[in-house]
Amino acid sequence: MDKPFLIAQITDPHIKAGGKLSYRQVDTARALTQAIDTLNALTPRPDLVLISGDLVDFGHPEEYATFMRLMAALTLPFYVIPGNHDHRDNLRAALESHRYLFQHPEYLHWVVDDYPIRLIGLDTLVTGKPHGELDAASLAWLEATLIRRPDTPTLVMLHHHPFVSGIDHMDRQPLLDAGAFEAVIARHPQVERVLCGHLHRSLQARFGGTLALSCPGVSHQVSLDLSMDGPAHFQLEPPGYLLHAYTPQSGLITHQGFIECYPGPYPFFDANGLID
Repeated sequence: MDKPFLIAQITDPHIKAGGKLSYRQVDTARALTQAIDTLNALTPRPDLVLISGDLVDFGHPEEYATFMRLMAALTLPFYVIPGNHDHRDNLRAALESHRYLFQHPEYLHWVVDDYPIRLIGLDTLVTGKPHGELDAASLAWLEATLIRRPDTPTLVMLHHHPFVSGIDHMDRQPLLDAGAFEAVIARHPQVERVLCGHLHRSLQARFGGTLALSCPGVSHQVSLDLSMDGPAHFQLEPPGYLLHAYTPQSGLITHQGFIECYPGPYPFFDANGLID
């Protein structure tokens, strides 16, 4: 089997400037640094990193400056999309060298055709609102982009989840009118995955004939509370990432990894066989 093409995904760094804690609890700069250290040390090395939105907490220029200062330690190429906490103009200004962010005249939609698997990023940001949207023009752009390469395996990434998560307060701020987006995806079977952030948890759902996956946060996680009208709370649970491994023989396989260090690895077997 060919060596897999490896794509690491992280999400929701929520970087603040000046060492300020997010929600007065979370050292998001330290968390992103730990995530970068983890990704840099992976063996085999990922070929690239995707960051699925909410790069910073309030969209301020000084937050993006802090984000880029931290990201300078990453030794892998990376691609980003905005989330509801981001600001389009400030993000573009801070990531001016990321020319893919300038493909679309209005939104931060982009497509990258440089790899064995095609990458499409979608901008679902609605200024001043927590939910996401893809207007008719954006869906038409996506349709036209997918039509151009019908035989190329493709990842589509957006920030807002396009499925019902069961976490009530998050399901009040999803991708609105997700059915129209799903209809586009369903017409294009080359889409291997739909990737998102926003939920700060690892979830999987059938969507448009493929799988939609949300990535765990690199710092805090949204509390797993499936009760109706559950409060908007978060947990300091172990942060994580997704590792998407693609080969033409197997398609795309997704693994979840954790950013914090844990004991091991330990062997299952010794010279006598299975360890008792």
